Amino acid sequence: MDTALAIAIAYLLGSMPFGYWIGRLMGKDLRREGSGNTGATNALRVLGRKVGILVMVLDIGKGTLAVVIASHLGGTGTEVLAATAVVLGHAFPLFLRFRGGKAVATGAGAMLGLAPITAVIAFAVWVALIALTRYVSVASLLTAVLFPILAIVFDSPWPVVAFALCAATFVFWRHRANIGRLRAGNESRISLRGAR
Repeated sequence: MDTALAIAIAYLLGSMPFGYWIGRLMGKDLRREGSGNTGATNALRVLGRKVGILVMVLDIGKGTLAVVIASHLGGTGTEVLAATAVVLGHAFPLFLRFRGGKAVATGAGAMLGLAPITAVIAFAVWVALIALTRYVSVASLLTAVLFPILAIVFDSPWPVVAFALCAATFVFWRHRANIGRLRAGNESRISLRGAR
């Protein structure tokens, strides 16, 4: 019963579309602008750097919070199921007819709760890759591959490693359009200057 409660809470947390809500407060609908996703990257492009960073922090926070709540309701298995639920909630939110973001930030937040050292190192690599390439998609895809590797290196419990592997696969699936644009040479780069 406690595990089911943790999963339900995590999914509802994941379903909270902070990017969409903040965008609506600013008179914009992220579903109709930019990439159409409601996550941090599209918020950054459409709403500006400061708001995009705020959305990223909130999306990371809900991923971590889902795992923290689950830790009080069960063991590692419960935490991993909650991590999975919060990621799926972000990608398929109840409040937006199951059309959400790509769940990179939320998944990173879940990993922060499950394996803090792994998450911090991966985040540093993600930031460095964005600075070097200015492709958020490339940074997200490469960091997704790094997560399970680091989880193994730091001897995380096997459910956490399994989650990292599944999350990496999910990130690649959610980025299939980006991968197509990268191969075609027309993927958008992110601007690191002049954003609000």
